[in-house]
Amino acid sequence: MTLIDGLGLAGFVIACVVAASSGAIFKPGAWYEGLAKPWWRPPNWLFPPAWTLLYCMIAASGWLVWRKAGFSGAALPLAIYGIQLVLNAMWSGVFFGLRRMDLAFVNVSALWVSIAALIALFSPIDSLAAWLLVPYLAWVSFAAFLNYTVWRMNPNAPA
Repeated sequence: MTLIDGLGLAGFVIACVVAASSGAIFKPGAWYEGLAKPWWRPPNWLFPPAWTLLYCMIAASGWLVWRKAGFSGAALPLAIYGIQLVLNAMWSGVFFGLRRMDLAFVNVSALWVSIAALIALFSPIDSLAAWLLVPYLAWVSFAAFLNYTVWRMNPNAPA
């Protein structure tokens, strides 16, 4: 690995750490604990390790595409990559910070679309990079369903 490759990888890791920090800033707290939730909701302790693994895969995926095509050769896919990171970072603030389950569902739906587009855009450049995002899409699919279910189970929840 060259110095440039290493710096590029560090950049993708840092971008993912910045996105992940919203989950550390906006935590579930008492408001979330007081909401009705489905029986199939995973325990809270499962989310940090799951997201840690996913963020590692997201960083690696972006880096593989950048390494193969560069910013100029993959401008659109890497722009979508940035958009999905922003949407990802926004969700915790919208759901836990603003306590807007409805807007959080819109956000996670847009995130889902951006990840699906990213897989399609990454695939012709680097198939491994695309496959690394499949677990992320699966997890966000589950998270969207959980978001929707909690929202519908709590139609009059205080914000």
